Amino acid sequence: MATEIRVPALGESVTEATIGRWLKKQGDAVALDEPLVELETDKVSVEVPAPAAGVLSEIAAKEGDTVEVNALLGLVGAAGEAKKPAKAADKPAKAAKAEAAPAKAAAKEPEKAQAKGGEEIEVRVPEGGESVTQADVGEWFKKEGDAVALDEPIVSLETDKAAMDVVAPAAGVLKKIAAKAGETVEVGALLAVIAAGETASAGNGAAKPQAAAAPKPAETSAPLSPAPRRVIGEYGVDPSTITGTGKDGRITQGDALAAASAPKTAKAPAPAAPRQPGAREERVKMTRLRQTIARRLKEAQETAAMLTTFNDVDMSAIMELRSQYKDVFEKKHGIKLGFMSFFVKACVHALKEVPEVNAEIDGTDVIYKNHYDIGVAVGTDRGLVVPVLRDADALSLAGVELGIAELGKKARDGNLSLEDMQGGTFTISNGGVYGSLMSTPILNPPQSGVLGMHRIEERPVAVKGQVVVRPMMYLALSYDHRIVDGKGAVTFLVRVKENLEDPQRLLLDL
Repeated sequence: MATEIRVPALGESVTEATIGRWLKKQGDAVALDEPLVELETDKVSVEVPAPAAGVLSEIAAKEGDTVEVNALLGLVGAAGEAKKPAKAADKPAKAAKAEAAPAKAAAKEPEKAQAKGGEEIEVRVPEGGESVTQADVGEWFKKEGDAVALDEPIVSLETDKAAMDVVAPAAGVLKKIAAKAGETVEVGALLAVIAAGETASAGNGAAKPQAAAAPKPAETSAPLSPAPRRVIGEYGVDPSTITGTGKDGRITQGDALAAASAPKTAKAPAPAAPRQPGAREERVKMTRLRQTIARRLKEAQETAAMLTTFNDVDMSAIMELRSQYKDVFEKKHGIKLGFMSFFVKACVHALKEVPEVNAEIDGTDVIYKNHYDIGVAVGTDRGLVVPVLRDADALSLAGVELGIAELGKKARDGNLSLEDMQGGTFTISNGGVYGSLMSTPILNPPQSGVLGMHRIEERPVAVKGQVVVRPMMYLALSYDHRIVDGKGAVTFLVRVKENLEDPQRLLLDL
């Protein structure tokens, strides 16, 4: 009996994905948990593994299709069942081919190319799913005259839903590029023409292939995965200039982002261009991630009855505590004692007292969360992401610091998984690292509260009838007024303030 392959849960507020590419073809043997297909969402790309061992008997959703959560992707049949449609009875010669399978595997692509030798094959814009009628041409991975292998990515396309690579339909030579990088093309438009079967032996002999082969060792030794390839396409970075820090020298998304930011500093000393007429403005298309962030933030404002309340906190006690114990703390735990651990623990204590801030609305129901998974907003070169620190109530200060450090590194390197970003119950955003004095943070749906931290600034305050200078920070709590009343919001913020100004309350669970 066939086992269904379905779209997995993709995280909060993510209801659909685009089929990036199938890693197996219909009829291929698959192992349990072997990756079968890549899905692209507005947050991350994810691989769907095989739910059982057997054969990929049916592909129900094509590359480029947009599918909803739990939609059918394909079927995995038992190994015995899969051999029935192999037409062994119709073509006895296939038995001999099966025996020579290992030898034939290496020659599989050349055979296909030879079968189409001399033929010019058009590469066109594939269907991008429902409501997607056009795409932007990203980066060409090959130049005119380059040799291409069957199913090798040759160009990246960007739609309003996802990035996808267009692969070569046959082995041969890229004879013509019909759409340049940056152009907007309709579905079905001509992208390129491949001269099938024209390889190193055709045309100019070994001179061209050897010249082309010189820069390629770095690329083949460190193949690009979809995440860094999208970054490279968006920013126009030459992958041959990037040093991969991943396993086996692979280029990570963090490597690509670092390379993308490097040219900006290199271009900065060139003031001549802005002086020319017509060069005073530059129009740059928003990245797909930025478009998604913009849409979600707008949806949060339109959906929730959002309100913000403010307070300030004297950071003297925490700063003195850090100064006194920072060296001992780092020596014992291998991590610096920062401010975020105190804020996370203070928020958890306050959430226990005011549970509606840790809840969410689902239709006409309120879901109260008895766990405390705190989202920590992290700014990256590509935009804001909110990885989640699980069960923060059960972590020590050191555990919180270690967890945040790990999530921050994964975010900057582009290695966050869906599990890292889904299921948060409350969010903390630290605008103070950028110098913000005061702001009104926007909710991260479906959560009902987000705390905004700001910069620490020495200000005169009255303490016991005397004016003294203290390191002060403004706190802002944005909340959904549909579920959180003003009293609850103010109580929450006051409890956070009390816990920070007197850290012993955290130890005594007061």
